[in-house]
Amino acid sequence: MSAMFRITLPDGSVREVAPGTTPADIAAAIGPGLAKAAIAARVDGELRDIMRPFEGDSALALVTAKDEADALELARHDYAHVLAEAVQALFPGTQITFGPATDDGFYYDFAPKDRPFTEEDLPAIEAEMRKIIARDEPLIREVWTREQLIERWTHQGESFKAQWAAELPDDEELTVYRAGKGEDAWLDMCRGPHLASTGKLDPNAFKLTRVSGAYWRGDQKNAMLSRIYGTGWLNKKQLAEHLTRLEEAAKRDHRKLGNEMDLFHLQQEAHGSVFWHPKGFRIWRELEAYMRRAIDAGGYREVKTPQVMDARQWEQSGHWGKYRENMFVIPDEVPNVEDEGPLVSDDAQWMALKPMNCPAHVLIFRQGIKSYRDLPLRFYENGCCHRNEPHGALHGLMRVRQFTQDDAHIFCREDQIVEEVRAFCELADRIYKDFGFTYSIKLALRPEKRFGTEEMWDMAETELRDAVVRAGLATEAYGWEELPGEGAFYAPKLEWHLTDAIGRTWQVGTIQSDRVLPERLDASYIGEDGERHRPIMLHRAIFGSYERFIGILIEHYAGRFPVWLAPVQAVVATIVSDADGYAEEAAAKLAAAGIRVETDLRNEKINYKVREHSVAKVPVLLVVGKREAEEGKVAVRRLGSQAQEVMTLDEAIAMLREEATPPDLRGATENVPEEW
Repeated sequence: MSAMFRITLPDGSVREVAPGTTPADIAAAIGPGLAKAAIAARVDGELRDIMRPFEGDSALALVTAKDEADALELARHDYAHVLAEAVQALFPGTQITFGPATDDGFYYDFAPKDRPFTEEDLPAIEAEMRKIIARDEPLIREVWTREQLIERWTHQGESFKAQWAAELPDDEELTVYRAGKGEDAWLDMCRGPHLASTGKLDPNAFKLTRVSGAYWRGDQKNAMLSRIYGTGWLNKKQLAEHLTRLEEAAKRDHRKLGNEMDLFHLQQEAHGSVFWHPKGFRIWRELEAYMRRAIDAGGYREVKTPQVMDARQWEQSGHWGKYRENMFVIPDEVPNVEDEGPLVSDDAQWMALKPMNCPAHVLIFRQGIKSYRDLPLRFYENGCCHRNEPHGALHGLMRVRQFTQDDAHIFCREDQIVEEVRAFCELADRIYKDFGFTYSIKLALRPEKRFGTEEMWDMAETELRDAVVRAGLATEAYGWEELPGEGAFYAPKLEWHLTDAIGRTWQVGTIQSDRVLPERLDASYIGEDGERHRPIMLHRAIFGSYERFIGILIEHYAGRFPVWLAPVQAVVATIVSDADGYAEEAAAKLAAAGIRVETDLRNEKINYKVREHSVAKVPVLLVVGKREAEEGKVAVRRLGSQAQEVMTLDEAIAMLREEATPPDLRGATENVPEEW
């Protein structure tokens, strides 16, 4: 008789079961309710199929729909497989490649036989997917050899799958999932896990959303594939809520609003870089001034470093080996164009546009001898950087090739780390709240490929964790979470994930505790003992980049910026031409009070003017006619409101002065500039 397996449940109880027993069997033994609700299992912490037999003594936690993160990942993975099965049923000869789950759904890449897929194909594919779900096909895990897989995919004409199977590591267990039974079963190579059958999916909880092109394995040199995207959820209600969010997000799209509000534009002549218009750059300037006040109060010293640096510097820092493909590289000398021969000689020295500011800040630190008494040193830079992002990855302001970081590096002693990180946490908290964001904090831990010793990483991770605890932010209320394997190659990092007005999250701020770069670039200070010591380098940013943060703000506010941040804070609009002189006088007084104001004296009806300035998202419209001119008053209309309030011009100026004061200056009149 085979030895029994001991299965430990979350409550500490132990069940002894025979080999071949599955988590589903244990769920059924506990009760019919749990048997029906259980959709998967965590076995020794690993998410697995509920029908996969135990392989030895194990800790078991059954997964139900209440475990939403796991349940959604499983469902979306299954929707991707059902999509692939449906496409091959409708379009014979189509080859399949990969189909992962995503943050809000799934996609699958296909190599069509005859033509690329279009969005006109999606309704028929959705209908076929619902048929597959209705058939309730069992999803059965099988282990195959590499030779079996290659033979299967080659025989089926699946050249992409055959290529991938041939390249998988020798020591990796190779699995396929069979949908259905018998010769007609549909197969896909996949690590899993999956639900027990397609019928576990809700046929009304998914929607195919779009089609795009994608290169095989993301390489432009490879074949172009058709990628079909979908969104998938656990039930119809979740899908409806998501589609509503998408509709709202489309209304808030920063590219659309940026055009309507005349903030910026992008064009092919500078692919991946932004043309800022006067109104958009006013927002930038307000953010820059706000951040400068914050860093000045925090004891930072602002610096400016070169855009182009020698490749040897990047090699020494480690970026040349780890980040080279994302850097814009240029020769340091180009021969005269009239000379014969190659444009760049074989012995040319190489330079690179900086993709980040940190090595340059180390070089500033290294100028002159530093003492332990000089630390901490906090260098801040509004640093313009360039990264060679793929064309297909560029997206409005959210992902660009040229960007400016609110970047700073704190050089400190070991005993100063926790306090410096704690102070940064409090600074970030204050700034994000000024913009109306809530956030969660996550600690990204050491990745598989990294520089430095295990001891260095142990200390760095502990210090960041301790600092968040001291700041009172390592709590459920702040969404505290640790992310194994997601740190940078040189340091663990704290990440701030902002939640915007419609519930989306954006990873923005970060602070990293780095012992590697000071070592590689030979930074040192003289300690109290008279010996040389390595400083710790804290990399930190709050906005992340001005471009992306402005894009997030546009969508967060739906273009309706608070008065202090709005590029145009008020417009004085006339009802009749008789009020033109008074409108100009009122605008002059508003401008003298520090209000960003324009006039609208056009010979147009006031309703037309109201609509136009509403599209431009002007926060306050001051309407004046003959009566207002005679009485020294204005009719105040707020963006989005039909109501108006009549008040004196002086009252309107006082009101707008208060609203136009940046939040960090309110109640601190001794620091308010004269124009406020």
